[in-house]
Amino acid sequence: MGAQKSIHAGKAKIDVNVDFTHKLCASLMLPSLRNAGSPLSLIIGSLCIKHPNLFGGSEKLDVSWDKGLYDSNVSIAYRRPRPEWLCQKCFVVQHSFSPEIGVHGTPVDNFSRTGSGGVNLSRLSVGLDRNEPASSDWRSTTSIKFEHVQLVNDDGRSITRDVDGFPVTCSGSPHDNMVVLKQESQYAKANDHSFSRFSMQIEQGIPILSRWLIFNKFKFIATKGVKLGPAFLLASLTGGSIVGDMAPYQSFAIGGLGSVRGYGEGAVGSGRSCLVGNSELTFPLNKMLEGAVFLDCGTDLGSGRLVPGNPAMRQGKPGSGVGLGYGLRFKSPVGHFQVDYAINAFQQKTVYFGVSNFI
Repeated sequence: MGAQKSIHAGKAKIDVNVDFTHKLCASLMLPSLRNAGSPLSLIIGSLCIKHPNLFGGSEKLDVSWDKGLYDSNVSIAYRRPRPEWLCQKCFVVQHSFSPEIGVHGTPVDNFSRTGSGGVNLSRLSVGLDRNEPASSDWRSTTSIKFEHVQLVNDDGRSITRDVDGFPVTCSGSPHDNMVVLKQESQYAKANDHSFSRFSMQIEQGIPILSRWLIFNKFKFIATKGVKLGPAFLLASLTGGSIVGDMAPYQSFAIGGLGSVRGYGEGAVGSGRSCLVGNSELTFPLNKMLEGAVFLDCGTDLGSGRLVPGNPAMRQGKPGSGVGLGYGLRFKSPVGHFQVDYAINAFQQKTVYFGVSNFI
């Protein structure tokens, strides 16, 4: 199953979390993207090292490594102490690696699953995060980062084109460089009977050099939850758009868990714009078990053809889709488990398994 261990080394704290459970769950959802190279590839887990007083002045250093089935993320964050009424600054270095299934993956089984497209995204970013002091129900974060994005195949070699010969970067070279100014605002309010949450992100690419990307990307998520007697209704709306320079990996992928259930990851489409609506009604079955019924829908608003190379059209993605189904939510002291059974507009069934908060 899984295990978590905390170790104190002087003033530093090391958290290790190893989880074997997700391997079983994900293997039932997704086809194998690549052959397992070693027993370590079957392990999902995280390693976190925290030092609360790095140089003797309460400087904080956080180093974390998260490993998934086919993705990984390494992050180093350094913070200097500041009074709570001032903005908090954090220097961050991050490297992530993940398969680009949502954009370059091929839908199979009437769009219920998505196969690997052989394109993987390696992203290195270096920059500064600035968290503004909380004001009422609003929180705001501003960051500026340099990003180096490289596309590689399943063998780890740099590529400039996909299997159909279309460019996978904006520059046409094996990598894209950009400086991104990002503003994120979040609103949250809750009471005993309902809650509301809204987040908005705006990213601006700054062309410091002529070949660096210049773009503006906007995304919002609005969520509302209402208690209806013993049941709970949750509804959300997600949308976004991008203008300016663009690589396929920057498009909005629609479909999959967290988007439109009943479809594989990105199997509905990928476009310059998107609009996704989700609604779910949960109701208690006993103290530890809840039932759920849901309806999801999403569309690329006809913008799939505006993505360079039009990968969605070449893969036969419909551009819009509807999924509905039911599921179970199991809460226990060792974690939260979720099983969803969904059907898409092509009458193809999909089962989703999820595990969270596992300790």
